[in-house]
Amino acid sequence: MTPDPRNIQSGTELWKITLGELDEKMGVKIVEQSVERVVATMPVEGNRQSFGLLHGGASLAVGEAVGSWASVIHASTLGKTAVGVDVSATHHKSAREGLVTITATPIHLGSTVTTHEVLITNEAGERLCTLRITNLLLDRKG
Repeated sequence: MTPDPRNIQSGTELWKITLGELDEKMGVKIVEQSVERVVATMPVEGNRQSFGLLHGGASLAVGEAVGSWASVIHASTLGKTAVGVDVSATHHKSAREGLVTITATPIHLGSTVTTHEVLITNEAGERLCTLRITNLLLDRKG
């Protein structure tokens, strides 16, 4: 999911996260947003697969969103926007209930490319999934 560049503020003001339709359906809530860290939460309930576990696709969707938001926040400081070019994930542990926390932190914040690590953890702080997302920074159009 690529954030809508129309939501980026002018100049070098930090872009503020706006949830998309899928984010809202998944129950995503923003906890913190800055260049250094973006944190969100999502309930497991409503995001489970047929075996009653947190859906791997839900983990990827929310992880990509949070990592992309982090990249767009950085890009906004340069008067740019960001588009995703690569995302990969490793699932470590499952969850059946509760709230997961999704945290994106930068690995590399460049002027043309960003890379973020995104961790998804359960309420006990155990790592459920690790994602890595790379975004290309582009000049904003019109």
